Amino acid sequence: MNFEQILYVKDGPILTITLNRPDKLNAFTGQMMQELIDAMDAADADDEVRAIIFTGAGRGFCAGADLSSGKDTFNNDAPGKPSGLQRDGGGLLTLRLFESKKPLISACNGPAVGVGATMQCAMDIRLASEKARYGFVFSRRAIVPEACSSWFLPRIVGIQTALEWTFSGRVLKQTRRLTAASFAAFTQKKTCYPLPRHLPSNSRR
Repeated sequence: MNFEQILYVKDGPILTITLNRPDKLNAFTGQMMQELIDAMDAADADDEVRAIIFTGAGRGFCAGADLSSGKDTFNNDAPGKPSGLQRDGGGLLTLRLFESKKPLISACNGPAVGVGATMQCAMDIRLASEKARYGFVFSRRAIVPEACSSWFLPRIVGIQTALEWTFSGRVLKQTRRLTAASFAAFTQKKTCYPLPRHLPSNSRR
């Protein structure tokens, strides 16, 4: 598979998809969205793939949307952008993840903010290293929670916790809190990537 912003690596029955813009903390772009959707299509069509692990290159999982366009990042009337209403890119991705035929496991290795956090809501198992940080920071950007997170998040952590996290917009560092809310299982290791690899090997066709 020829991708520019993600890595698609098969190792037996396990497919690892790595967000691969480490110099930008794997910030999310329209190109990355499309590559992830294409990767999911390829994985679903591949009977050899029995589970998919998502992680990030470098020291972060995903820093959220690429804000290099400044105030025009979310302005669809800006020059060079398609005119009119556009679908939420994070939402297109999470809906595709939700429709996956294969189990999805996030191995969060560092900061996961905005869409970096919300895309994990559509995954089946969320594992996080001691360096993982989660932020549903939309209120601080004067935008509503995206990527279907207003549907997914309350179903994972409960409505009160979901409202607290999204209203405050703060970055969550308390590992016990996240674990108690059933959002993610934490490990005391710097990387959690090896942990999910035993799951597919314990299953049978």
